[in-house]
Amino acid sequence: MKTSWVWAAGLVAALLVVASASTGEAQRRRIRDRRDDRSDRVVEAATDWSRLGERVVRAGAQGDRDSIAVTARDGRFTRIQLRVEHSALELFDVVVTFADGTTFSPATRLVFAQGSNSRVIDLPGGARAIRRVDFRYANLPGGGRAQIELWGR
Repeated sequence: MKTSWVWAAGLVAALLVVASASTGEAQRRRIRDRRDDRSDRVVEAATDWSRLGERVVRAGAQGDRDSIAVTARDGRFTRIQLRVEHSALELFDVVVTFADGTTFSPATRLVFAQGSNSRVIDLPGGARAIRRVDFRYANLPGGGRAQIELWGR
C-alpha cells in the first residue's frame, strides 16, 4: 500500500512539473505576442502600412492552408505584403479575394526566414477592399510555429 502512495505522489509531482513548464511556455508566448503587437503599432505609426491580420501556423508534413479575413472597415488597398515571424516557412500560393468576389493570385513560391518580408505585391484595379487572403504553406525542416502577418497599403 505504501508503494502505491509513493508512486502516486511521484506521478502528481511529475504532472505539476509538466503543467508548470507548459504554463511557462504559454506565458513566454503571450509576452512575445504583446511585444510583437507593440512593434506593429510603431511600424503603422511610422509608415503608411496597416497590419490587416495575422495567423499563427504550424504545418504538418503535407503542408496546410489558412486565411486571414479583412473587413471593409480596414479600408481599400493597392498593395499587400506578408511578414513571417518566429519560424521559417515556405509559402506556396496566395489568393486575394476582393469585396466584390473577384480573386487575384500573384505568382508566389516564397521561402521565408524568421523575421522576413515578401516583396510588395501590387493589387490589380486600383484601390480595392479585400475580403480575405488565403494561403498554402509548409514549415521548413526544424521550423516551429510561425506567425504570418498581412500588411496593406
